[in-house]
Amino acid sequence: MDTPLPPAPDLRFAFDAATQTLRASLSPGSLVPSIDPLWLHDRLEDAGYAKFRLRTNAVTTLITQYNAGGRVIDLEIADAVDGALQITTSPDSMEARLTITPAEGGRAVTKDDVLEQLAGRGIYEGVRVEEINRAIAAGIAQEVVIARGREPVDGEDGRLEYLLPETRARVPNIRPSGRTDYRDLGEIQVVREGDALMRRHPPTAGTPGLDVTGRPIPPTPGRDQRFASGLRGVRAQAEDPDLLVAASDGQPVRVRGGMMVEPVYTVDTVDMTTGNIRFDGTVKVRGDVKAGMRIEASGDIEIGGVVEPATLDAGGNIVVKSGVLGASNKKDSANHRIHCDGSFSATYAQQARIEAGDSIFIDDLAMQCTLRAKNHIRIGNRRRGHVIGGVLHATLSIQARVIGAPNRIRTELEIGPDNTLSGALRDMVQLRDGKENQLLEIGKVLTLSDRQPGRIPAEMRDRAQQTAKTLSSEVESLRENEDAVRYLLDLARQARVSADQAMHEGVVVSMGEARLAIQGHRGPSTVRLAEHGLGVFALEDEGTPGNER
Repeated sequence: MDTPLPPAPDLRFAFDAATQTLRASLSPGSLVPSIDPLWLHDRLEDAGYAKFRLRTNAVTTLITQYNAGGRVIDLEIADAVDGALQITTSPDSMEARLTITPAEGGRAVTKDDVLEQLAGRGIYEGVRVEEINRAIAAGIAQEVVIARGREPVDGEDGRLEYLLPETRARVPNIRPSGRTDYRDLGEIQVVREGDALMRRHPPTAGTPGLDVTGRPIPPTPGRDQRFASGLRGVRAQAEDPDLLVAASDGQPVRVRGGMMVEPVYTVDTVDMTTGNIRFDGTVKVRGDVKAGMRIEASGDIEIGGVVEPATLDAGGNIVVKSGVLGASNKKDSANHRIHCDGSFSATYAQQARIEAGDSIFIDDLAMQCTLRAKNHIRIGNRRRGHVIGGVLHATLSIQARVIGAPNRIRTELEIGPDNTLSGALRDMVQLRDGKENQLLEIGKVLTLSDRQPGRIPAEMRDRAQQTAKTLSSEVESLRENEDAVRYLLDLARQARVSADQAMHEGVVVSMGEARLAIQGHRGPSTVRLAEHGLGVFALEDEGTPGNER
């Protein structure tokens, strides 16, 4: 195709559709003694060839020859280049991306081109037509997502639903607001044989996904949650094995992996006429526990009256509606103590030795007591809340309204991590390392079996696979326990002693090697770890230390 151009100089373009090239012929003219690239661009634009891809060397030759007075005949100076498209998929085939290189004088990429290539690649799932339209309209695109597969929806884990929301647990109760209410231990709840206690909800399989080619992607099924073995006092309902019901009358107790029903033993008082009590379940005493007596229960112990110098040992919680009296001399005191794996609660305690696997709560007064709690010690709720004398140890916090006395009675408070926590963590890490090494060795056996079929007997391979599965589960459980202990250690390092009203001289607070003796009378105060050891701070302004050592 020949296109006439304005005279002077005589420039003619010829486009060869077969080769998609543009040729130029140029004869010198007296009106334009020299030309440059801008002049040539204007002429190409006038002729409709400005978008063609120029051949740089040819353009230079054309300009140089003309400016030297020479003539140019049929010099190929540009090409009509079609637009190009590229579709790539992600390694997991969940996305297809479009790149469009714009046309330079040639044919532009069309929507049909894109759809045709998608079809040729077998990509039809999750095609985003709007994105394709935008890319075509722009004439250029760079890694634009034009198809996205459907992710699988993993199955939900199985779960156990408590059907008795007020059931006493071996952990502190949680209020609806999310706050932990350590004092709300409630009354002993009793269920009857056949009462529904817990429902098991099986895991779901999940919903498969699809990649952009329509290939299904299997979901991860939920993990099963089954009732633990050895649950006492309960049974699965015959017509509905996912429903746990009481097999006998008693107190329902939540435990890991289910519930148990513990029998409840009720007595008016515990004295010489009743003798000591050892009971596999919960013991409820309506009145007092007399001096020298012993109660041992695998569940909870609830005392309606006073506990004189006696021994109480519970696998759950201990609730004393009145108070606890210890022995007046060290010899007798060594023979009497109170211990529970859960929390201890009483109105007052005097010269008592109390140890709780969770927390200790005394409403009114703790005088010359030895108290040890894994988590918290709280003295004072609706009453005075005084701590006078004795030794108190809690991992996370000790709180009372008044700590110590004006007459400087020595009161020792210990906070922070117990050495047993660090030791337990070391033991767990060592145990996990050993199991991981076993798992590594079994993995080598299974790898050898895969690479050399028949080398390992099928029976041995099956045993190895089962052992590997068991070890993996044990390692995962150990890691979870390690995380829990580390979390508790971190909390313990933030431990503190707080007095809501007053803290007196004679109080000594220690945390590991750090030690602080309170000097003089102080108002509302808290003691915690500061930059240079333990420091005492005013409650209303912990940022300003009242004293640090």
